[in-house]
Amino acid sequence: MNIIITGASRGIGFELVKALAKHKQNQIVAISRNGKALKELVAECSRQNSLGKVIPYEFDLNQFEFYPFIVQRLETFIHKCDILINNAGKLVNKPYAKFDQAEFDATFNVNVKGPFFLIQALLPMFNRGAHVVNIASMGGVQGSKKFPGLAAYSSSKGALAILTEILAEELAEQDIRVNCLALGSVQTEMFAKAFPGAKANLNPVQMAQYIADFAINGQKYFNGKVVPVSMSTP
Repeated sequence: MNIIITGASRGIGFELVKALAKHKQNQIVAISRNGKALKELVAECSRQNSLGKVIPYEFDLNQFEFYPFIVQRLETFIHKCDILINNAGKLVNKPYAKFDQAEFDATFNVNVKGPFFLIQALLPMFNRGAHVVNIASMGGVQGSKKFPGLAAYSSSKGALAILTEILAEELAEQDIRVNCLALGSVQTEMFAKAFPGAKANLNPVQMAQYIADFAINGQKYFNGKVVPVSMSTP
């Protein structure tokens, strides 16, 4: 399978690439703006004797002016895409009253605008039956417990969840399935920034395995769904 993963340089994304690279039929394009971390990822996959192929692609998702050309670049690696996992995320933990427009734009650019226009750019590449998995948060689920300091992050993840639902309808005729995983607590750098001193029940390896399985099989059972994946709050 041809798989594209954003936010691949650390945390869940890093482990997700490693999990999917264990299967020899997989070709994975790992996207991150951190080229050094991508080289470490490729080296780590080599050490674990991965059977699949990992292709590092250094790209800043904030460079929206280059999105129209991203397919041309990706086609030098893979011709078609079976799975896209929009894993990249940005979190700023700051009181609402002190939040500025630049921080708001930076958060929504990565968490909403990036997936919106990346999916659009990749439409010519998707195979029929392709699966788009958007990684959101329990903080973006209506009715869930909310936490101070996360106004921009949680609202952006809520927007990503709604985007998932509408794209499942818009892309149905092309046989592209779109689902969203609303993650709960996972012991990552982002979690530590959101909840300093807190301890999560799950680590990135465990969550990455779940996401990998869902990305491969979830479209057989779900479309346009926002699926909570949470053991604790936070």
